[in-house]
Amino acid sequence: MPELPEVEAARRAIEEHCIGKKIKKAIIADDSKVIDGVSPPDFVAALVGKTIVSALRKGKNLWLQLDSPPFPSFQFGMAGAVYIKGVAVTKYKRSAVNDSDEWPSKYSKFFVQLDDGLELSFTDKRRFAKVRLLEDPASKPPISELGPDALLEPMTVDELHGSLSKKKVAIKALLLDQSFVSGIGNWIADEVLYQARIHPLQIASSLSRESSATLHNCIKEVVQYAVEVDADCDRFPLEWLFHFRWGKKPGKVNGKEIDFIVAGGRTTAYVPGLQKLNGNQAGKAVGKPKARTSKKKRDGDDDDNDNNEDGGSEPATEEEKIARKAKSKRELRPKSPGKKPLAKRKSKASDTDSEEDEVAATADDDDDDHDHGGDQKKKPRRVTSRKQVMVGKAPKKLVNNQNTNKPRKKVK
Repeated sequence: MPELPEVEAARRAIEEHCIGKKIKKAIIADDSKVIDGVSPPDFVAALVGKTIVSALRKGKNLWLQLDSPPFPSFQFGMAGAVYIKGVAVTKYKRSAVNDSDEWPSKYSKFFVQLDDGLELSFTDKRRFAKVRLLEDPASKPPISELGPDALLEPMTVDELHGSLSKKKVAIKALLLDQSFVSGIGNWIADEVLYQARIHPLQIASSLSRESSATLHNCIKEVVQYAVEVDADCDRFPLEWLFHFRWGKKPGKVNGKEIDFIVAGGRTTAYVPGLQKLNGNQAGKAVGKPKARTSKKKRDGDDDDNDNNEDGGSEPATEEEKIARKAKSKRELRPKSPGKKPLAKRKSKASDTDSEEDEVAATADDDDDDHDHGGDQKKKPRRVTSRKQVMVGKAPKKLVNNQNTNKPRKKVK
């Protein structure tokens, strides 16, 4: 998922290449799941002829200020990305569209051509982003509900420690809570906690002022560095956990073993040898992601563990909750229906029409390195097999033998 550095890189690219230019042409996708609250024709009419005055950001949200309202705003979701033709915007690890793909991409939701011929596109392969047209984006949710921006409005050490002391929730979950501080996502949270030597499940209120000060410094350094290199992960320091945390594969960072647990409802990479639970939590067992088991054993279990294990509120975004719920639902289905009764098999087939299953087919955990196509809906299976067509009718042989009172004719 794009986090503060990736969105800031997009904002800076727009600021450098698009400010002061007039929108000559606009194409808005007919996708009401992403284009929120306005029809494509009305959106286009509000853009054409307007001049881009500035590009603004808070947390993981971006909006364009035009010479008159309304203004387009972008909530990046799981795979939102800004592309400017001929311009290297960012090298985000999970870029939704490759440079070699068609232009504009088939995943483009917002496309504009400027008066000098420059073209800009906002794409979303997984369809969890939101593109809105608002009179004042900063005064409307979700932007109005965000906490201070981790880059632009950093807390002081005293402010951070004071806020942490009131939160009886795991520190990882709290950092992911965009109403607490905006812009920090899964990889940044893992990175700053690793560098601060704080266990992801450590209760925030139990952190000492010294630990709070260390965390404050790590947030500042990680965010600022990532922004300075335009979120180009190839330029991140080699000793960062970032380079070793993807795919949930066993590995080491600086000679120390990496392990994976669930914290804040999210897959979390940490180094047990350096990040230990302290105080009353010392020695407590750490919850790891549940191993895959048979359907019989895992019925009723939530394999993605959406609830925070430490009693804290779930900080994941709405699109992430939908994706994990759908993924869990999908995994509970038997891979092969075998010779099960038709009624059950048909109910499973009908489920493929639901939006959740469309999501499950396209949205994986954000630590998966592979992207999957997300715009193609699955069609419901039709009942075509001979066995299925015959359901409800008695077999011919059985029908012929139903009247057992009639004597059989003897064959001479």
